[in-house]
Amino acid sequence: MAEEVVERKKPVVKELEDLPGVGEVSAEKLRRAGYDIQKIAASSPHELDEIAEIGVETAKKAIAAARDSLEMGYETADKMLERRKEIGRIKTGSAEFDALIGGGVETMSITECYGKFSSGKSQMGFQLCLNVQKPIEQGGLAGNALFIDTESTFRPERIKQLADAAGMDPVQALSNIYVAKAINSDHQMVLVDKVEEMVKEHNIRLIVVDSMTAHFRADYVGRGALGDRQQKLNKHIHTLQRLADKFNIAVYITNQVMDNPGIMFGDPTTPIGGHVLAHAATYRIYLRKGKEEKRIARLVDSPNMPEGECVFKVTPKGIAD
Repeated sequence: MAEEVVERKKPVVKELEDLPGVGEVSAEKLRRAGYDIQKIAASSPHELDEIAEIGVETAKKAIAAARDSLEMGYETADKMLERRKEIGRIKTGSAEFDALIGGGVETMSITECYGKFSSGKSQMGFQLCLNVQKPIEQGGLAGNALFIDTESTFRPERIKQLADAAGMDPVQALSNIYVAKAINSDHQMVLVDKVEEMVKEHNIRLIVVDSMTAHFRADYVGRGALGDRQQKLNKHIHTLQRLADKFNIAVYITNQVMDNPGIMFGDPTTPIGGHVLAHAATYRIYLRKGKEEKRIARLVDSPNMPEGECVFKVTPKGIAD
């Protein structure tokens, strides 16, 4: 007797309330935190329980139902290649630097620059905030920027100077950059968690976090706090990556450094954040100061570009060769 094959129907999930165990109150909590069906499908049970207070077991069922309702399987590499044709790139102002990273700072990716003070990290962030506003044919994305300032480094006067040098309206350029100052690591994470509506409403095509690690370094002191710090940093960086993927935006982060006493020969400069940041950043670039206006950029890690170095300048008019 032939076995009857019963086709398993996917649950109909259109609203958060359609998920098992998620009522109106829980759904409202999730919406306020920026969660939709797709984001729930990619969440962990503990993360969902923390936000909606529905219990870990109920959270597991809600996540399973969200995943069942979405197409979350495999796709062929040729379709992936087609989708990657939508990726945009923001020119930096230096052709050498652009060539080093494959044509500019790309969307759907996290680009990290680390280095000592005065190495050009923040200046690169300012330049990208301006350049992203330019039309695509001029090396921009015809969009706006969001700048999360953790070290009190943002200077609107510098943006005005760069806009004047580029022949852009400085008032318009400044009005297209949305700035938030994070007071600690938790506030920094909340700012990123709340970004989704900003991205939709204000055509955000670039997120800058300057710097990614300053508050985490200050808030979690000593070896005993290292585990908690890395766990939160991991969640934070993955939230940024999800935003980059979902909305096809570029993410540029800066990172602090320390001198590693274990390195006896060569450059002891080591980025903060350990393996969590090292694995999460798509492009990892080490910046160091040269003579006068010169800066040296070394591409440390990239999925598709070879390691290499280039020289660029930070001038009163901006980033240049």
